[in-house]
Amino acid sequence: MIVQKKDLVRVFVKGGIISPGDLLKVITTAKDLGTDYIHFGSRQDILFPISNKNRGMLDETFRSIQTEYECEEEGSQNIVSSYTALDVMASTHWMAPHIYHYILDTFDYQPRLKINLVDPKQTMVPLFTGQVNFIASETENYWYCYVRTLKEQEVLSRSPFLIYSDDLCKVARYLEEKDLLQQNTDWSNAWKKLQEQLTINTFPVQKALRLPLTPFPYYEGMNRLPDGKYWLGLYWRNNAYDIDFLKVLCLLCQDTKIGKITMTPWKSFLVKGIDSTQRIIWEKLLGKYGLNVRHSSLELNWHMPVLDQEALELKNYLVRALDQQDISTYGLTFTVKTQPMILFTTVVIERALNHEQWQQDTYNILYAKRFDPNTAEYLYYAKGVRKEVLPALMVEVSYMYYEQLETPSLMSGEIELLDDKGHSNYQCPSCLTIYDEMLGDLSQGVSANTPFALLPETYECAVCGTQKEAFVKMSLV
Repeated sequence: MIVQKKDLVRVFVKGGIISPGDLLKVITTAKDLGTDYIHFGSRQDILFPISNKNRGMLDETFRSIQTEYECEEEGSQNIVSSYTALDVMASTHWMAPHIYHYILDTFDYQPRLKINLVDPKQTMVPLFTGQVNFIASETENYWYCYVRTLKEQEVLSRSPFLIYSDDLCKVARYLEEKDLLQQNTDWSNAWKKLQEQLTINTFPVQKALRLPLTPFPYYEGMNRLPDGKYWLGLYWRNNAYDIDFLKVLCLLCQDTKIGKITMTPWKSFLVKGIDSTQRIIWEKLLGKYGLNVRHSSLELNWHMPVLDQEALELKNYLVRALDQQDISTYGLTFTVKTQPMILFTTVVIERALNHEQWQQDTYNILYAKRFDPNTAEYLYYAKGVRKEVLPALMVEVSYMYYEQLETPSLMSGEIELLDDKGHSNYQCPSCLTIYDEMLGDLSQGVSANTPFALLPETYECAVCGTQKEAFVKMSLV
């Protein structure tokens, strides 16, 4: 039987953090309702298929662990956090487990907007894949807030102020209740009204957000933590995690006093805090169930839509073909796009469009500007190519990625590109607002068709006040 999304139960695991005991209750209920496996979603949620939707049993299970779930209906969203990257990657100096737990506990409602709570110094959890993206600043307990409309890939604005940890929930709820992300919102006025109508603690933005140049991490296998303990990353190729194995894993976590299991957006999970004296027990568990924890980055670094068989088959084909080429893809991440989705990988393979219909047999290859998915801007490398040609072109893209790593101008974001309209666009690096020379900036008295070079040196971003000299010339796809 082919499982459809409507057959899934979706469990909202706040921030991707769950205790072994709560996970045990979830998977036991899933097993009792007739499934042998669960999926992990890209928003750090849990999904499992069942034919018997026993609402009474589901309600009882999720009420007991104080966790929301969704069955058949759509609309609610899980809150994504970078908690899973703590200790595994670099982090902002004030970020700690209790910070995440405290903020997540303030969200006393189930949001319908996608909310991200992330540390910008790590690269495991994407920063801008939410509609409301709270990004940790260098100022302790204060966060940048970036919003995007519900239209794919359109980042609109960054708040001109930092927001205190206690008030993130208030801001997210306000944005949702006012329905601002569904409208053609004047964000300059919207941020002012938000400050006027909410009692919140804010601080003016004084420094632009700095993003890391660290490559995507290897997140699988047994790895040493700074305190001498270990973390274990587990990845299942088909994202169908066997419940019998997970039950034993949860019980072992309880026996060895491991309090949290954390999910990544890459359909995998981490167990942190394994004592060195108990490492052999975990290795025996992996051996007993025949688990491979030595996948290459070529296999691991893919973001795949859940239950998309076409995308999975294309990924498997490309992995096999590229493996024969014996190339390195360390640092790169990939997506197969067969339907509208927010992108957060460096390389994208999408079905080609022809007369507004998907062509099943031809594809486009895109790559993120500067190979940084946080730019939310993608450039075409190839259009309308057949499946058989994709591996060779992806090898070329990987070579291009490694060549630009040695180019200082690219690494510093100083590349200049023209778009195909014959005029230039410039983007604010702080809030991603775009100055279009064809449109000008009427809010500041700049008429249409005004070249960027002719703007006064005192010109500033209309949204966040970033100075003209910081703007970056760009091209749009």
